[in-house]
Amino acid sequence: MVTIIIIFIIGWVFVWEKGYQEMDSVVSSVTTKAKGVTVTNTSTLGFRVWDVADYVIPAQEENSLFIMTNMITTVNQTQGLCPELPDKTTVCKSDANCAAGSSGTHSNGIATGRCVLFNETVKTCEVAAWCPVEDDTHVPEPAFLKAAENFTLLVKNNIWYPKFNFSKRNILPNVTTTYLKSCIYDAITDPFCPIFRLGKIVENAGHSFQDMAIEGGIMGIQINWDCNLDRTASLCLPRYSFRRLDTRDVDHNVSPGYNFSTDSVSFVEFHGQLHAHTHKAVLGLATVLCDVIVLYCMKKRYYYREKKYKYVEDYEQGLGSEMDQ
Repeated sequence: MVTIIIIFIIGWVFVWEKGYQEMDSVVSSVTTKAKGVTVTNTSTLGFRVWDVADYVIPAQEENSLFIMTNMITTVNQTQGLCPELPDKTTVCKSDANCAAGSSGTHSNGIATGRCVLFNETVKTCEVAAWCPVEDDTHVPEPAFLKAAENFTLLVKNNIWYPKFNFSKRNILPNVTTTYLKSCIYDAITDPFCPIFRLGKIVENAGHSFQDMAIEGGIMGIQINWDCNLDRTASLCLPRYSFRRLDTRDVDHNVSPGYNFSTDSVSFVEFHGQLHAHTHKAVLGLATVLCDVIVLYCMKKRYYYREKKYKYVEDYEQGLGSEMDQ
């Protein structure tokens, strides 16, 4: 019996379950920085250079970064009266087809009740709105989409395990400034480079950047820190994984993407646990082992048991006996 107990303690508690360890949850901070530049030359905007100030909107968010991957531009808009975009609810033949004061869920303004020319062949209901109204059916600008795919994202992650006062950062000690200026994350060749190309983030999640960039999407970068201090601290390294967070169910794809006119968003997540050995757990288990040896294995085990345990009479039982007398 004693042998079984000892085998159980050593084999199961120590070796398999690592009962001598304590675990701690991670406290972490994340900062992101986007870099990239592109040039477009369109009939609407003409020649234009786009940099971080243009395609990162807003400049700062908590654990996330908004990056514009597609754009719809409506120039020279002013408040006034203009024809609504044609669809099955706005195309009209006379004023009788337009209800004054109405505004649908997808309307660009408030209907005036008049039926006006949209172009030479089509009439639509007039609205009070920002005119001309936005037309989101335009073909995306290929140059901008292609450049957005090559934009890079620098992710800085610092972690701290408060119980053990143990800290790490995802920019490893051997990383140099020269390396950071040239490396791009790759799961095989550069698994610890903290710089990610947007196109590769989407590709690693199993999606097409060009398809996602048109309507927008939400990408998650997960940084996993699972550290076991039974081994050297240098082996406590970040592991990156990627996934798409917005719904892409082909059978139920009514409103795809993440729509802020047209955009793409990346979120950075982190999680992890620290496993560290502790002397308190070992000392606690040592007491149990000593009791097993002294009380069950030694020749004078009955003597030790008498000294360890003191048997006392139940107070209520003793009180009852006295009252009976």
